[in-house]
Amino acid sequence: MSGKTKTPPPSSPPSADISGADPAAERIAKRLARAGIASRREAERLIAEGRVEIDGVTIDSPAVKVTDTQEIRVDGEAIGGAQPVRLWLFHKPPGLMTTRRDPQGRATIFDNLPQDMPYTVSIGRLDLNSEGLLLLTTSGALARYLELPATGWTRRYRARVFGRPDAAAIAALAAGVTVDGEAFGPIQVSIDEAGKGPGGTKGGRGEAQDRRTSGANTWITVALKEGRNREVRRALQAVGHSVSRLIRTAYGPFQLGQLPRGATREAPRRVLREALGAARLAEIEAGRTPAAGTGRGAG
Repeated sequence: MSGKTKTPPPSSPPSADISGADPAAERIAKRLARAGIASRREAERLIAEGRVEIDGVTIDSPAVKVTDTQEIRVDGEAIGGAQPVRLWLFHKPPGLMTTRRDPQGRATIFDNLPQDMPYTVSIGRLDLNSEGLLLLTTSGALARYLELPATGWTRRYRARVFGRPDAAAIAALAAGVTVDGEAFGPIQVSIDEAGKGPGGTKGGRGEAQDRRTSGANTWITVALKEGRNREVRRALQAVGHSVSRLIRTAYGPFQLGQLPRGATREAPRRVLREALGAARLAEIEAGRTPAAGTGRGAG
């Protein structure tokens, strides 16, 4: 033996609690997410790239656990503690991907958010051509909770469809349809009042044109409590009505209202606390996803 002291490997900081013996310790990726630095998946990428330090030692494993007493740096900058949960309403225009990076280079919602917004994740998704209300949050735990169908929050849409759904089609959707072997939950559909455009306002030029085309198009309101991939479009297509425009108008208690296209508005903390309940909000801010007992987006 040479007698030389070996330095610890980069992935094992001397003070990091990898074993989890300290009940206050949590995985580094979770801590970074709670501090608003990145999602857990993004945090794992930062770690793999060697950009995260704990107590001055670069780590390369997301299995490392940390406590509140340790110093964490990302790209050389110390991160703060866990941040309060924040939530924004965003009026997504059509033509934007609900993803942080698109392999095809298409524009994403994150390319169009205000520069001063912190790191956020979307609660559910809207597909490329869908528009309307999209919720964004700094909390992965909140996103996971609100995406659960069992949470019970109703998602509402305005849809322009080809033809006019009859009673049989509406009843089939309410009972739940199966598309390509995938069973969808109940979807409530109602025919909108004639002469009304999206949001219940007087129809504009586009809606007037719909009415001139011999009744070829109909505006309907759609409500559901789960959000599978392109569920609204696929379910309506299954009963013979293709969707030419789809606008989400509400997600639970949060309403699109008059929010301009492309604009964001932060939900006041009081409103968030009323919507979730103080105890559930506290759980989420502790980084835990509550069990759904009260209640993803479709497009």
